Amino acid sequence: MSGSLESPDVGSGRGRRASLWPHGAARAGRTTRPRRGQRGRSSADEHDCSSARARAALIAALCALLLPASISTAAAQGTAWPSKPIRFLISFAPGGFTDGMARALGERLSAALGQPVLPENRAGAGGVLAAEATAKSAPDGHTLLLVSSGLAINATLQPRLPYDTLRDLAPVALVAELPNLLIVHPSLPVKTVKDLIALARRQPGKLSYGTAGIGSSQHLSGELFKTMAGVDIAHVPYKGGAPATVDLVGGHVDMTFGSTATLAMVRAGRLRLIAVTSAQRSAALPDVPTIGETMPGYAAGVWYAVMAPGGTPREIVNRVSAEIRRVVEDPAEKAKFIDQTAELRWLGPDDLAAFIRSEIKRWGEVVKRSGARVD
Repeated sequence: MSGSLESPDVGSGRGRRASLWPHGAARAGRTTRPRRGQRGRSSADEHDCSSARARAALIAALCALLLPASISTAAAQGTAWPSKPIRFLISFAPGGFTDGMARALGERLSAALGQPVLPENRAGAGGVLAAEATAKSAPDGHTLLLVSSGLAINATLQPRLPYDTLRDLAPVALVAELPNLLIVHPSLPVKTVKDLIALARRQPGKLSYGTAGIGSSQHLSGELFKTMAGVDIAHVPYKGGAPATVDLVGGHVDMTFGSTATLAMVRAGRLRLIAVTSAQRSAALPDVPTIGETMPGYAAGVWYAVMAPGGTPREIVNRVSAEIRRVVEDPAEKAKFIDQTAELRWLGPDDLAAFIRSEIKRWGEVVKRSGARVD
């Protein structure tokens, strides 16, 4: 009879067996051979059994050590998201269009995701502070960021950024676009873009435009206008759009590529709106022409998008993007922002990534031509 525990015969099976028994057994007189047909157990058999038992014990011990870790890992991977409130960083100060839009979006996301989405204003350095805080946050889906087109401008304007725009921030969704407004002081003898270009060519270097600051969308809208029109208009940067508007109303500068905040002064008759900077006419201002209608190819303005820390899991990015799309494509939400000349428009993560790359290239060229730089 054969078996895994039976020792093999040596030679004919009748040779010496001393080496197959426990050490010293022969000297103790316990060398009795098994009877014919009786299965004997040799020292090799005992050794094999001991080894098998040792292996089994070792495997059991390893399983005991590894199982809790595997369970813990599985539990972590299966944790529902979001598991805590979500920070929603806003790269602008409280109040105003951007802050209001972010808070409205945050409310809708809170309801959809089942966790509070908490707006946190982190203004400063043209949006760099908020972007840096986001880039350095854990990529676990519990930090989001609302940025403007300044994100693309800063990539060239500020060469020492504390983050890599394309690597350290993950595009989630485009939210809205709105134009800047080409507005002049009523004393300026122009009513159209054509009139303005003609006047600027007759008086090179004498006209001036005020903006919210170096590198702002207003500044680069003006620089693009100057380049394409071939005119020389002096740039006067302010610390924000409000003081620029005050000086325009006071006649200290001749014009601006301002935000929708200047519309109140236009409606009061204290300023004159002659064009919008967007590629198409604004739904809120259908009778106001675009600059591009006079100067084909001109298009500028501001866009807003939601970003996450680089490395955020794609399934989380996709979920947030889908929820934002529901908000952006809601007719009721669109209607809320028309009066502010904002047009809600959604782009998903991949299309937004391509759009940001193109914007970095486009505005980078304008920044370099203008010589603008912020160290």
